[in-house]
Amino acid sequence: METLAGAEFAPETTYLNTASSGLLPSRTVAAIHTAVTSAAVGRAADMFADVEASRASFARLAGVPTARVAAGTSVAVYCGLIATSLPDGAEVLLAEGDFSSLVNPFVVRAGLKVRFAPLESMAEAVRPGTALVAVSAVQSADGRMADLAAIRAAARAHGARTLVDASQSAGWLPLDAAEDDYTVAVAYKWLACPRGIAFLVVPDDLGGLAPVFGGWVAGEEPWSSCYGPVAELAHSARRFDESPGLFSYAGARHSLALIEETGPAAIGRHDVALADRFRAGLDRIGQRAVAAPGSAIVAAPGLGHCRDEFGRAGIELSDRAGNLRAAFHLYNSAADVDRLLDVLSG
Repeated sequence: METLAGAEFAPETTYLNTASSGLLPSRTVAAIHTAVTSAAVGRAADMFADVEASRASFARLAGVPTARVAAGTSVAVYCGLIATSLPDGAEVLLAEGDFSSLVNPFVVRAGLKVRFAPLESMAEAVRPGTALVAVSAVQSADGRMADLAAIRAAARAHGARTLVDASQSAGWLPLDAAEDDYTVAVAYKWLACPRGIAFLVVPDDLGGLAPVFGGWVAGEEPWSSCYGPVAELAHSARRFDESPGLFSYAGARHSLALIEETGPAAIGRHDVALADRFRAGLDRIGQRAVAAPGSAIVAAPGLGHCRDEFGRAGIELSDRAGNLRAAFHLYNSAADVDRLLDVLSG
């Protein structure tokens, strides 16, 4: 089982920590270097074109029109935008133990009724009066996957909107953002982008959101919106853009192009095959993994404290909620799995 990455990546460790941060492809590194060195000598290119190319690429990956995609820097900011749009007294249903960037903006927004349910029973927990169901497609702590089809059906039956955080799935799990009202995702994990990139997908009607943090880039004609109130907001989701980290976007367009070229479906088959190999290996040596069939993330409970020991052996993993978390991506191979198992078995 080979990698899918060719010469795009050259890790110097056994890198199994994409759920924390993905590796950058060589094409992305080269693009950022060019952008930075050009800026240093006063010859910077139009990096706003990189933002638009990145937006369009993510839209294709998400299966939605480009006009539905906002480009920013933070999932927490975009969740805060959605939280701000909800009326006082609105009920928000969240999954127990979900990632804080998705959860906390709704908890701290005064006037909302926030309720939690186990991931496995999210659909059953939707009820009359629920305004929004927000959940990660794949759980950060242990790789468990939400039953999005059931959650969507329950939300529609009760008139609730859905918000899916695809930060731990976009790039290896095919994404159909058209099925949800809102989708958020950072791009520095499975999409192999630099940090400082996040996307928000909104409905065609813009979802009733007010661009409360909209600056000049939120204008229909940004360069005519630099002073005073923005006279005309963008007619698309671009009205929700954050002022972009341009050097990050200079690289992001190339990372996203690589994911498009390779294909999330092919990446997913590769990643999950490696994860399944690790799950089977854990079983053979008398360890266990959190049940997360079909996930590219594998979490071994109670072994999180071993992370530093693995690091000294040149294997990069993460410690999340007490779990030793391994995340497999297109630059990994069967040899990486076997090395991890060898060290784990002593």
